[in-house]
Amino acid sequence: MFVATSVLFVTVGMIWGIVMSASGDHTLAPAHAHLNLLGWVTMALFGIYYHLVPVAAGRMLAKIHYAVATLGVIIIVPGIVMAMQQNGEALAKAGSLLTVASMLIFLFTVIRDRKP
Repeated sequence: MFVATSVLFVTVGMIWGIVMSASGDHTLAPAHAHLNLLGWVTMALFGIYYHLVPVAAGRMLAKIHYAVATLGVIIIVPGIVMAMQQNGEALAKAGSLLTVASMLIFLFTVIRDRKP
């Protein structure tokens, strides 16, 4: 699911990039960059790790990790847009916290399931 979701995120990111380029308006580039970096790169790397370490993928924590990581991207990107448009920072902050939580879950997973 991590890889499939990352492909969905990068597809949206590519379309968004094309729209920005065609319009000449790049003001939301930071949100676009976060969608591509967190949504495409990070999610894909998580998926690759779980594919290579099936014992980690089989744990309930992997499912929780997926939910937290996906929700983090879904919240942080519009949150960054809202913050840039001076419409509040609450979503950006919440998305950031979820994204950090996701990475801490991943750190725990990698340390726990490393081979001695």
